[in-house]
Amino acid sequence: WAVLVAGALMGAGDVIAQQLVEQRGLRGHHCPRTLKMMAIGFCFVGPVVGSWYRILDWLIPGNTKVVAVKKVILDQGGFAPCFLGCFLAVTGATNGLSVQENWSKVQQDYMDALMTNYCIWPPVQIANFYFVPLQHRLAVVQCVAIVWNCYLSWKANRM
Repeated sequence: WAVLVAGALMGAGDVIAQQLVEQRGLRGHHCPRTLKMMAIGFCFVGPVVGSWYRILDWLIPGNTKVVAVKKVILDQGGFAPCFLGCFLAVTGATNGLSVQENWSKVQQDYMDALMTNYCIWPPVQIANFYFVPLQHRLAVVQCVAIVWNCYLSWKANRM
């Protein structure tokens, strides 16, 4: 279920990026890009993030305020930087970039994306880890992430 939600919402984020941010219009919409973003959601984002939440809950069990803060520190200090770099690299690869082009694109976009991540995700994750049961965390994050996915799609597909 969570993997399907991740794929659908990655696709929705791309549609929003193309229509509202890039203002491509329906005729200018690049459907293969949306399908690629959905595939990344199904095959990468959903499984990786879903697994991460299970691992994080195993490493730091519970849902007190202190536990939530510990989880956010580990999530945002360790997982988010690694995941974001991998996401940008996977997106570049699916866009057909060579290894050199992909590395240059990751270097160009990474710090800005990471700083934007830190503006959005810590408060969301505190609430998510404190109030939301494990089985619903990925879905909650993906619902909040529709704006984040829009940003990532725009950032990752800007050539």
